[in-house]
Formats: sequence, C-alpha cells, structure tokens
Amino acid sequence: MTNMMDFSGKTVVVVGGTSGINLGIARSFAAAGARVAVASRDQQKVDNAVAELTTLGVAMGFAADVRDEAAVAEGFRQVADSWGSFDVLVSGAAGNFPALANGMSANGFKSVVEIDLLGTFHVTKAAYPHLRKPGASVINISAPQAFLPMVAQSHVCAAKAGVDMLTRTLAMEWGPEGIRVNSVVPGPIAGTEGMKRLAPTQELITQATHSVPLKRLGTPDDVGNLCLFLSSTMASYISGAVVPVDGGWSLSGASGLSATLGDLILQMSAGAQ
Repeated sequence: MTNMMDFSGKTVVVVGGTSGINLGIARSFAAAGARVAVASRDQQKVDNAVAELTTLGVAMGFAADVRDEAAVAEGFRQVADSWGSFDVLVSGAAGNFPALANGMSANGFKSVVEIDLLGTFHVTKAAYPHLRKPGASVINISAPQAFLPMVAQSHVCAAKAGVDMLTRTLAMEWGPEGIRVNSVVPGPIAGTEGMKRLAPTQELITQATHSVPLKRLGTPDDVGNLCLFLSSTMASYISGAVVPVDGGWSLSGASGLSATLGDLILQMSAGAQ
C-alpha cells in the first residue's frame, strides 16, 4: 500500500514556521519528505529554522511581516521561482498577550486582529496564485478562543473567530478548483510561547494539564501529525472543517483556566495601581 503520509516532491510553505507549534509542523512535513519553506518577521529566526530543517531535508525561508501583503507576496514569489507551485500552505502567524478588555488599548486590540485575521487573509490571498490545483491543501492555525470566550482574550477571540469564518468561506470559494481549506485548533501545547503567556506559573500549567481529559499537555508533533493527515489524500474529502487537537480540552476545561487567568490579570492590575 502506498504511504499516504509521504510528501516527497511536495512543496510546503509554513508561515510563522520559525518557532513553537509552527516550527513543529514544518519539522513534521520535512521528516515526511517535503520541501519546506518557512517565513516570519525575524530574519535570524528564519535562518535558524532553515538550518534545522535542512538536517531533515530541503528547506528555504524568507522574512516578511504578515501585515504587509506585498512583502508576503514577494516571499511567495521567491519560493515559487525556486520550487514551483505550492502543494500545502500553513498560515500560522499569530500574536497574543493577556489583557482585560477595559484595560487594553485600541492599538493593542488592533495589533492582534491585524496579525491573526488580516495576516491570514494576506497569506491565503497571496498564496492562491501559487497553489497547485486540484489537490492543494490550506491549513489555517486557529485557537480555542475562536469558539470559547476567555477572560483577558477578547482580542484573540475576535480575531480567531474571524480566521475560522475565513477558512469556511475560502473552502466554499476555492473548492470548485480542488483546493481544500481547513482550520486546526491546537489546545494546550507544552513548551510554546502561547503556554508561557497564558500559563506563566506552575500553578496554571498544572491546572491546564488537569483540565485536559487525556491528562497531558500536547506536543508540536501532535499538531504536525494532524496537519499531515489533513494535507494527505486520506483527507481528500475534508474541507471547511475546524479541527481541535487538544486532548478534549475544549469540551470542558477552557473555562476554568480562563477564570484563573482572569484572576491573575486582576491581581497584576491591582498590584500596579
């Protein structure tokens, strides 16, 4: 039987793929034989990620801010000039910081929306001319905040809800051309910047772990494996889906962690007064 997870000869582009979950996704595709291009704002991070991915296979990268559509488009052009059209696009650039809505500046709210939502629009739109059709796979990295309201996360809740609706809309618009578009929703993933910001204490890490029905934090490989599946021929009839990879956390545990996080923010705010 043919190995459905063999991506040899395929071109995969991971935006935001220089750290955390997104770098883990890039590693998964590289280990499966794909040519992998990564992008982020920091050229040094791009260089470091490319050096690491090159130990697994063929890799390249470019620096661009997802808020700059022209810069993203130019980076994609460079990849296409080197490797041709794209088989898989992963849009994973994101911004976050914990803050209660009435203590957040308009600029802070706007910044997260521009990175998460507008950035996803820029990335998917700029990649469209390079997507191999039919059979191309687009994966937007979302978050539980898209469908679970969380204290101190109003900006992310709004932005990621928009990302999931963009996913569904693009699945409808691009489906006739054979392009599949899905969202992946990581839950608590150990060792990531998101966990450091949303669970900055051991108490919160412990609470997050206990709130997961499977009683463990996830790993970047858990997310990468889902992305491999969704981009493989095994998922050829899956499009417009929003798929959690969270050990069941979003079923019951998010509200408790959110409340504790809110208490922490309130304490920090009171201490600053």
